[in-house]
Amino acid sequence: MAEAEAEADVGGGVRRRQRGCAGEFFPEASFSSWAAYGRALRSTGPRLADRLTSRSLEATELHEVRARSGADMKRDLTWWDLAWFGVGAVIGAGIFVLTGQEAKEVVGPAVVISYVVSGVSAMLSVFCYTEFAVEIPVAGGSFAYLRVELGDFMAFVAAGNILLEYCIGSAAVARAWTSYFATLLNHQPAQFRIHASSLAADYSELDPIAVVVITLICAFAVVSTKGSSRFNYVLSIVHIAVILFIIVAGLTKADTANMRDFMPYGPRGIFAASAVLFFAYIGFDAVSTMAEETKDPARDIPIGLVGSMAITTALYCVLAVVLCLMQPYGDIDKDAPFSVAFAARGMDWAKYIVAFGALKGMTTVLLVSAVGQARYLTHIARTHMMPPWLAEVHPRTGTPVNATVVMLFATAVIAFFTDLAILSNLLSISTLFIFMLVAVALLVRRYYVAGETTDANRNKLVACVAAILASSVATATYWGLDAKGWVPYAVTVPAWFASTVCLWALVPQARTPKVWGAPLVPWLPSASIAINIFLLGSIDAKSFERFGMWTAALLVYYLFVGLHASYDTAKALDAETAARRVEDGGASQMQMAPSFSNGK
Repeated sequence: MAEAEAEADVGGGVRRRQRGCAGEFFPEASFSSWAAYGRALRSTGPRLADRLTSRSLEATELHEVRARSGADMKRDLTWWDLAWFGVGAVIGAGIFVLTGQEAKEVVGPAVVISYVVSGVSAMLSVFCYTEFAVEIPVAGGSFAYLRVELGDFMAFVAAGNILLEYCIGSAAVARAWTSYFATLLNHQPAQFRIHASSLAADYSELDPIAVVVITLICAFAVVSTKGSSRFNYVLSIVHIAVILFIIVAGLTKADTANMRDFMPYGPRGIFAASAVLFFAYIGFDAVSTMAEETKDPARDIPIGLVGSMAITTALYCVLAVVLCLMQPYGDIDKDAPFSVAFAARGMDWAKYIVAFGALKGMTTVLLVSAVGQARYLTHIARTHMMPPWLAEVHPRTGTPVNATVVMLFATAVIAFFTDLAILSNLLSISTLFIFMLVAVALLVRRYYVAGETTDANRNKLVACVAAILASSVATATYWGLDAKGWVPYAVTVPAWFASTVCLWALVPQARTPKVWGAPLVPWLPSASIAINIFLLGSIDAKSFERFGMWTAALLVYYLFVGLHASYDTAKALDAETAARRVEDGGASQMQMAPSFSNGK
């Protein structure tokens, strides 16, 4: 490994350490030799204690960290681009595949209520994300926000789940793309997949078409963000037209008798489906990663994010109602529900329009996801938690080529092997966990400013947030255990309410948003925490086991690599800042001396 840090004389006997930049793989001092790595491992305890409590500064994320990519990303995007990116990012495999799966097996016609619950949760998270994206417009999205408010360690845990979310989300969409492509050609999805009997059942249906689609999307994403935007909103407009066709044509074949058994699986089915259908809303966070490429973040991001989510939620609810009016829930097809529903109602020709529209929708989801996941990885690599080679921005295209290729390669591998049901449940856990953390970070941002908030107010904030989390976890746990009785809810729900009231009444807000802020703080982020945790309680145990294994793997990587790389980077930055202050102080004194002399 090459020595990553050089020293340069900056005058006055001070020598500044200059950091390795994008293009180097492991430039940190801890990896310069095996002996240096051994010393770093022996210092794991003190280094971990240091990073657990360290918080990044907004200025650091906006300037020093961003500069590590070499070239800047191009500021080409407007609210129009962001709104269509939002629609393109969200409307895809979720509505066209999971609606049928959940309506048939989990919730019945009440799937529309499940979409409302998921939509409310997503909208609360949108408001939290929007404030951060306006105030900290960098490519890192929630990773950058958490670094500033909750510190390096929590940001890394979230970062790993962000990357998992994008990989498995895109993999799920790519596999669903194959299903609708098969329908368009009058075939079953299994006929386009290779069955590997030697593999476990959930990983034995190999999907080469999904890999080809991801590869083509990767090639397009690395060329131009603005070009991707134009391609996206052209496809999205066609997609919206197909959705309107489904609604109008589907209502001509509606039978209200299909809605009589509206809630066959009870309230538990509604929330169990909501936890999975949350998959249908994810993608909007990719829009926040484009803040660095937005011309006017303060205006464009709120319009783009909130507007696209409102449109998406309304369309989802109407589509779910139309599907359940067309067929009894027990007859709905799991793989291509809308296409099969039209065929069953004597409109066999319409299934081709539906399949074509679904393919277009899933293509835009894959494209926006490719753009968003690369920007997340770029900013993570800028902090050196991942190799900074991944942070390199190509000077000609203005896009993070290395990060895009690496993320889409990982996505292609997952899509090739893994079943959609596994992907959707695991994805929902990662996403709900991250959105909960962002809501906590917003509370910290509003109520705590280092050096200004008193110790007493800080302690009250910690107590209130801990009580909000504890009451929300208790409610979700009791729900997840499927225990009978209402008494525990009569304790945990009022406890959440009382905790939020205490935060609102007893702790003064320490920060006012400069341009745009989420409304109804602390109620909105507190409600976001509660509903996200509650939906987590509706996900099956096996998905949590997989989530636990992934988190354990993340911690191993962090303790052996990420911790030491980010520690070296942070200390080098501190040394550079101190050297700059000395240098600036010396320059100021030299400037003041002649002035004083002349004044005399």
